[in-house]
Amino acid sequence: MFQRFFGFVYLSAVSQLVNLTGTRAECPVQLNPQRAVVRYGDSVAVNCSTSVPHQGMGWEASEGAVTMTRDSLITWRVSNLIEWDIQPYCYINHEEQCQVELPVTIYKTPDSVSISIVNHRGPMIEGKQYELQCDVHDVAPVQNLTVKWYKGQTLLNQTTFTEDNKTPVNETTTLLIRPDRADDGAQYRCEAELELGAEGPQPPPKETSGRLNVELNYKPKHSNSTETIIKNDEVTLNCTVKANPAPKYTWHSEHLKEEISSSVLQSSTVLLSPGNYTCTATNSLGSDSKVFIIKSTGSRPTFWTVLIFCQLLVALIIVL
Repeated sequence: MFQRFFGFVYLSAVSQLVNLTGTRAECPVQLNPQRAVVRYGDSVAVNCSTSVPHQGMGWEASEGAVTMTRDSLITWRVSNLIEWDIQPYCYINHEEQCQVELPVTIYKTPDSVSISIVNHRGPMIEGKQYELQCDVHDVAPVQNLTVKWYKGQTLLNQTTFTEDNKTPVNETTTLLIRPDRADDGAQYRCEAELELGAEGPQPPPKETSGRLNVELNYKPKHSNSTETIIKNDEVTLNCTVKANPAPKYTWHSEHLKEEISSSVLQSSTVLLSPGNYTCTATNSLGSDSKVFIIKSTGSRPTFWTVLIFCQLLVALIIVL
């Protein structure tokens, strides 16, 4: 035990010297894999090998240490890795003692990912700005975390983190939105993804929030303010417009003798004479009007009427 303690101190001093002199890359050992990415609590095994004669090599680590041996292949192995800041290294006595540290990334997917609207309940109003919040609980390492925002299948935004923290943390990100009527019924979600590099799991592990369904209130708005219709046997005036809450309709015209609340007028049920008819759609957020202009077709001469007129015209010219 006493010898091992001084051996550890000596190796630490050698490590500092190697880093300062820049000779770390010349240490004649190879790690496979060169970097370990391990899920918290899982097992890990990394080989350290050499092709040169040596006086001994081993693994130094707080878990899974391998005492010095004359073998040329030794394995650092831990069955249940739960030490977040573990720093194992393989050392060798060849001409002089040197070591190579194994970079270890221990990751943990979030316990939960949730989405909410900040300081708001109930339906949203078209044109107003709202803040969505994504809460990611107990995730590590945060510097490998990317939070992505989606509306449906469309990626809206993503956030990365610069903190260097190996142990699990909670993170919160926000997204500002200003919905319009096309967003009524849209679904927002956020996704926490750990980008762990080529040595990590593929595809990268991710956890997704539930879906936030947007209920949007918006006032009526017609696609055009006027519509001209040529009167024939059947005339339909359709004032139906999309709005939330559903709008109520009123009609105004000098030709209408009674109050009408339907969104559609048909000549089969209401006498529609040529002229102007104004429809107004109204809900709690506002109103919008549309003017229907009915024009008469007039009397159109038939073929026989034209023929008789031409014959009379010719006869009149002969007489004169």
